[in-house]
Amino acid sequence: MAKIYKKTSGNGSIALYLGKRDFVDHVESVDIVDGVIKVDPAELEGRKVWVYLACSFRYGSDDLDLIGMNYRKDIWIKRQQIYPVDGTKPANTPMQEALLKKCEDQGHAFTFNIDNNLPCSVGLQPAPEDVGKACGVDYEVKAYIANEADDPDEKINKKDTCRLIIRKIQFAPGTIPAGPQADISKNFMMSDKLVHLEASIEKELYFHGDQIPVKVKINNETTKVVKKIKITVDQTTEVLLYQTDKYTKTVLNEEFAEEVKGESTMEKTFMVVPLLSNNKEKRGLAVDGRLKDEDTNLASTTLMRPGMDKGMQGILVSYKIKVNLLVSSGGLLGGLTASDVGVELPLVLMSPKPADVMDIKFE
Repeated sequence: MAKIYKKTSGNGSIALYLGKRDFVDHVESVDIVDGVIKVDPAELEGRKVWVYLACSFRYGSDDLDLIGMNYRKDIWIKRQQIYPVDGTKPANTPMQEALLKKCEDQGHAFTFNIDNNLPCSVGLQPAPEDVGKACGVDYEVKAYIANEADDPDEKINKKDTCRLIIRKIQFAPGTIPAGPQADISKNFMMSDKLVHLEASIEKELYFHGDQIPVKVKINNETTKVVKKIKITVDQTTEVLLYQTDKYTKTVLNEEFAEEVKGESTMEKTFMVVPLLSNNKEKRGLAVDGRLKDEDTNLASTTLMRPGMDKGMQGILVSYKIKVNLLVSSGGLLGGLTASDVGVELPLVLMSPKPADVMDIKFE
């Protein structure tokens, strides 16, 4: 049974209904945003009722607004007049029909089509001491009472509005390609022998919370010793809206005390799980958009169709697995002369697509 989300204005004149708050980006298309607004015209005083859907980027904390700085940028916005009814409307969805029966003659349906070149909902994790809303991309449906749709000289009272935050999200595709493989051979000073490292993962895409098996093969032809194996998962976030800012944060760092002596081999699979719960203190880490204070995941990998405008995506997220060997000469000075041998593997992290829920329940 699906839940219906409702928000009522402070004066009780309008109420906003949505059947869901997660809208799926299928790369080629995006779910329509369909809802209903209940209007009591008794206290409109000749004004009209409007609804808008906005995609915005927040790049500063709420307290910046107190000193006159604009901390929010609208990337995309669409408006419709709801009351009095203006023009023809598209056919109602089954969810809208159910809501209109509940609202009787005061219900008015609206539908928005989200451009498929817009970013998904993603936030940048605040530090524990930060207050207010997190920086990132969010979507908002807002109904309001006004004389005009967007008159900068008209002040709209907060009691004449109601709003709900929604999310544009991507789920993992149905077909998952085979996993990548990387290898390297490295020789060392005063030796023509090599250390061969090969790493691979079974598939390219893993779901949040899944164990990721990293298969490592080592062929050490030298007299040096592989002292340990380090596996890290890095998240790279590219922020494109307010400036070109690209940075990388490690979301998993594990060391394995696997020793591979000279002129020997090793083949082993190591299990790693990158989790947001292990990275709660990292400010600026990209996380999936959240509603209120609910739990979320590390930000899902951004999927783009060919030809998509990268600049419109707002925040791009990608991951890679790095496998490094610490190779030393052994003895007392071995640590001082240690060298790294490493490879990188691309990784896609996403959420599985849940089964569609068709039934509707009013709450």
